[in-house]
Amino acid sequence: MRILLVEDQTDTADYILKALREAGHAADHARDGKDGLFLATTENYDAIILDRMLPKVDGLTVLRTLRASSNHTPVVILSALGDIDERVEGLRAGSDDYLVKPFSTIELLARLEVVTRRGHGNPGGETHLLRVGDLELNRLTRSVRRADRPIELQPREYQLLEYLMRHTDQVVTRTMLLEAVWEYHFDPGSNVIDVHISKLRAKIDPPDLPPLLQTVRGAGYRLAES
Repeated sequence: MRILLVEDQTDTADYILKALREAGHAADHARDGKDGLFLATTENYDAIILDRMLPKVDGLTVLRTLRASSNHTPVVILSALGDIDERVEGLRAGSDDYLVKPFSTIELLARLEVVTRRGHGNPGGETHLLRVGDLELNRLTRSVRRADRPIELQPREYQLLEYLMRHTDQVVTRTMLLEAVWEYHFDPGSNVIDVHISKLRAKIDPPDLPPLLQTVRGAGYRLAES
């Protein structure tokens, strides 16, 4: 899944981001409510983890603004404010769940799975299935199949494939992959992308099936039916 984390505390954000990526999710991070609201309204996410007390724009204002604009992305609020009245206020503002700090990342991941299952039933929710030809990726179970055969992917390979499938028929550049999958905002000067593309291609493009993952020389990569 692709998840937006809006959290201003660096240690907490690093802790959550590490857990999300180790679980195979792609994650973007905003450090204040203003940037979080911008990302939430200009990008597509499967879920949003939203701190309640944020600089510039507070979490409940971000949430109310999203719901007022008919944005139904599932939201889990994180907050040190754990009184019943505070939790009720968060839920009434439009959150799908409310988790009090300190918390377990295992519980956070489980709650994300629950709210995204609910969210896929909403009119504004995205489908949890991505398909390109006979290749299918299920973002709820994080499973991949091609021609009805299961494919085992490592977490980074899964993130790479999900990003490519989200941009089906489009040329995806190395810079886009470095930023979206590896969180690099610079070129590390290594062949990390080539290595992972090669491994991914070997798994999703067996010799007996038409190739889907194309190299566009001098530009990047494209996932498309031949």
